[in-house]
Parts: sequence; structure tokens; C-alpha cells
Amino acid sequence: MRSRPFKQIDVFTATPYAGNPLAVVLDGSDLSDDDMQGFARWTHLSETTFVLPPTEPSADYRVRIFTPGGEMPFAGHPTLGTCHAWLEAGGKPKAPRHIVQQCAAGLITLRRDGTRLAFGAPPLRRSAPSPSLLAKVAAALGLKARQIRAAQLLDNGPVWLGLLLDTPDTVLALQPDHRMLAELGQKVGVAGIHPADESPMPLIARSSREARAFSQSERADIRLEVRAFASPVGVDEDPVTGSLNASLAQWLIDDGQLPESYLAAQGQCLGRAGRVHVTRDAERQVWVGGDSVTCIDGSVVL
Repeated sequence: MRSRPFKQIDVFTATPYAGNPLAVVLDGSDLSDDDMQGFARWTHLSETTFVLPPTEPSADYRVRIFTPGGEMPFAGHPTLGTCHAWLEAGGKPKAPRHIVQQCAAGLITLRRDGTRLAFGAPPLRRSAPSPSLLAKVAAALGLKARQIRAAQLLDNGPVWLGLLLDTPDTVLALQPDHRMLAELGQKVGVAGIHPADESPMPLIARSSREARAFSQSERADIRLEVRAFASPVGVDEDPVTGSLNASLAQWLIDDGQLPESYLAAQGQCLGRAGRVHVTRDAERQVWVGGDSVTCIDGSVVL
């Protein structure tokens, strides 16, 4: 065991402690799989990452991503937060305009827009879920069939069952049975679309906690409300989820449900103010971006 540089980053927010925290061990060399998994269980954050030298010539660094329950090939908020930590620690990209991260899902390109980072969403595979799975998940979420507008299995590394619900209000009111979701072994992402001419503000009038977390100006441009339930990997509800937002964007923009540029909100039911900036460029590449801020900077003995 030795001292290793360590940061804890809050992702998808410019305000400390309002987004999704990420633990980043900036030197993961000589750590075993068990060492990494054990530390990820100890942090008990939705994800913990370990930075390693790349093995691909075009990559700037390699990262391994762990939840409390296992390793992931790719995840969005760890991608943004690890890149933020690597740059802040003095990392120098090989290319002037982008950073290339190597992970188990392959090479992920990130770009800088001022101080905000965005990752290029990996290719999406999607398919219709089985009626049996959909019925069981709906029961675990307390949803009626008429409240589900559309459903897709979304795979961009992590696999999510994506549900488009009838209203954002339905999304925010969910009180899932997390034990049932864990037994099903399926991560579930739910979303509701705000009409372009409708303010989302009335949705938070019910809860003083939500009202404290958001101001009118912060919510004025939000088009999508998102929640992510990941009980099968030891996280009942993830505060802000990049991989899910990426796959939702690829699905819903392709199907004409959302414009090619929009702002998503996630985390409000946990008292967070996650903001996810989504854009699809002329080459049809979806970029998922957000602010990141360092909350803890020091070392860890591993």
C-alpha cells in the first residue's frame, strides 16, 4: 500500500455538492481488480475510477470504472469527472482540441467548450423490451400502462431499460420498490418531456426540498426530466447519469421527440441540481456535456 493522488469531483454541476460525486484515484498502477473493487465499495459512491497509462497509442489515459457492485465498460459522469481530474492534475492531451479516454468500451472522445467538457456518446444499440420485463418493471415503479409512452432497451456499454413517461410530473412522483428492481437485475431510466412552451416550475411546488434546490432561472430552459434506478449494481437512485442521458438523447432525438440541442435535469428528488447539456452535431454525433467541480483534493493510501 502507498499514497496515491486522489480527487473527489462533483459532476454535472458548477455548484459543489449539487451534482453526482465521483472518486478518482489518479494513479491506479499495481492495483488488483479486488483492490479497486474493494475501494469502490468503501467509497460507496455510484462510481469510483482508477487512472492508468493508456495501451492504445491515440489515447491520453486509460480508466477503469467501478460501482459498489462491479466494473463498468463505460459510464458518463465518470468519463467527465475523470477527465476533469486528469486535466487539473496536469494531464496534457496529445491533440490540441480534444482528449481521448481509453476504457473497456473502447476509445471515448471528449471536447472542451470553455470550462465545460462533453463526451461523444458511444454507438447505441436499442431494441424493444419483452412485454414480461416491461410489466414487471412497471409494477416495481408503481406505473400504469397508460403512463408509459414508449420503452426501449438501450445499450451503449451499460444497458438501461429506458421508459418515456407521459409527463415530467409522473417521473418526479415515482417511489420505486428498489428490492423488486434489484431482483429483476435490470437498471431502469425514466424520462418525461417538458413541452417547449411550458415552464417546468409548477412541478416542484409540491416539495420544499425541491424548491430549495432549484431557482426559476435554473429551470427555465429544461426540456427533459430524468431519473435513474440502478439497484442491481448497488445504487438505488443515481443522482446524475451520463450514459443514460446519452442513450436517451440518441433514442429520443432520432425519433423526433426532442430537438438536436436541449438541457436535461436529473437529481432533484435527491436534492441535487444536475444539469446535462445535450447536442447532436451535423455528423449526427451526440455530445453529452456538463460542468465539474473539485470538492476534495489530496491523497489516498491504497
